[in-house]
Amino acid sequence: MRILVLGGTSFVGRAIVDDALRTGAEVTLFTRGRTGHDLFPAAARLIGDRDTGDYAALGTGRWDAVVDVSGYLPRHVGQAMDALGDRVGRYLFISSQAVYTRTGPGSDESTPRRAPVRDTEELSEDTYGPLKAACEDDVTARYGGRATIVRPGKVAGPHDPQSGLTYWVRRAARGGRVALPGRPEQPVQLVDSRDLARLVVRLLEDDRPGAFHAVGPAEPTTLAGLITTCAEVAGAQVEIVPVPADTAPPFFPLVHAEPLWPAQRRSPARARAAGLPATPLAVTAADVLAWDRARGEPPLGHGFSPEDEARLLARG
Repeated sequence: MRILVLGGTSFVGRAIVDDALRTGAEVTLFTRGRTGHDLFPAAARLIGDRDTGDYAALGTGRWDAVVDVSGYLPRHVGQAMDALGDRVGRYLFISSQAVYTRTGPGSDESTPRRAPVRDTEELSEDTYGPLKAACEDDVTARYGGRATIVRPGKVAGPHDPQSGLTYWVRRAARGGRVALPGRPEQPVQLVDSRDLARLVVRLLEDDRPGAFHAVGPAEPTTLAGLITTCAEVAGAQVEIVPVPADTAPPFFPLVHAEPLWPAQRRSPARARAAGLPATPLAVTAADVLAWDRARGEPPLGHGFSPEDEARLLARG
């Protein structure tokens, strides 16, 4: 297969490119050329910039499929489709669970979505999902049965630029009393980045249309279960200590208020039937721990610092 990836040198895109090359696909990357220069020497590279609308490099060439990893705005998607026209077979768009309205546990791909938004390019908690919904609609309107939508939940794995699982793996590895500014029974859905990548490539191989949830792990888990698993793979012992939510800094990794819990219980059935693997959480956690240590455990930016956590636990 000839696959064009819009993005591909960061986290999710990196995993997709790696899996596609492993299967023998011929991959072309369309990026700004600012990062990942040492990655994927076997892949062709085209330079452009979606923010400025520079798609000149896509003026020639044909591909069996395009994977849009970096489309966040309807303008991004519309300009890419205009540039590519009918020179691609399938257009697979990486969307988000944020497109959905709040629903009960076990919700599937038919869950009502939030109203699409096209009158802003400001990405925020309020606009991210509606903008992605608009992108989905535009891809489907243009490509019809040649459109595929993948809606990942929280993605975890090596090279993750965010602090979700990485924070808890690192914290659990230190052992001892662990402050949790949330409820231990909160459900958590993480999908391994490599499972997401395998689903994407399999959907392209099978030329499969439609929408698919990319959620995991293999077995349902909770915050307490996740922290315990992280400790086990690190060979540590932990005691989870719930602390008041208002003691936590904003955007605490993987902690959600109870009204948002149903979003952590979506059904993976359709994606599993289409080839989404189910990597055990312990495997993902162990690989994140090894990667984080190899890169020197740089600051994460979210969660408690060791000093703040120690002070908080001392007060209790």
